[in-house]
Amino acid sequence: MTPAAAGPSKPAAFLDRDGVLNVDREYVHRVDQLEWIDGVPEAIRQLNDAGYLVIVVTNQSGVARGFYDEAAIGALHDHMRVHLAARGARIDAFYYCPHHPDGTVAAYAKSCDCRKPGAGMLEQAARDWPIDRARSFMIGDKDIDVGAANAFGIRSAMFNSVTDRLPALVQRMIASR
Repeated sequence: MTPAAAGPSKPAAFLDRDGVLNVDREYVHRVDQLEWIDGVPEAIRQLNDAGYLVIVVTNQSGVARGFYDEAAIGALHDHMRVHLAARGARIDAFYYCPHHPDGTVAAYAKSCDCRKPGAGMLEQAARDWPIDRARSFMIGDKDIDVGAANAFGIRSAMFNSVTDRLPALVQRMIASR
């Protein structure tokens, strides 16, 4: 699916990446570092089947810190899409913030609105896609994810990969719309 700001609006499920889709091992940027959280394909299929746009929003300060470049993020996200597609699940879009005010790479060493808890990535998604905010939500594993959802005006849920199962949380979020 490609972005289309025109057309009927759809609810969006905004998902954080590290800690929600994959185990957060800090600065994951290569396929060999990727460890999926149990139930991710099932949860994304639930969202697809319920008519949600599935949009990943992730802070990637490793770019600003010089640990990896934007091409590495793109390659990892492409791999994630292919992996999930082979399991009948679709992520519609990935948005990431490469900035950090304490970065060592000058072009990325700055404060910005796209870095969560700012709503910049969600706002960009709303410009790119016909999103129905009233029916949308965010799932994250940190307070900054909840902060981004609040700043964007949508509901949110905290996910803990140790105590929660993502498909069950997704089911509750869909049911409560």
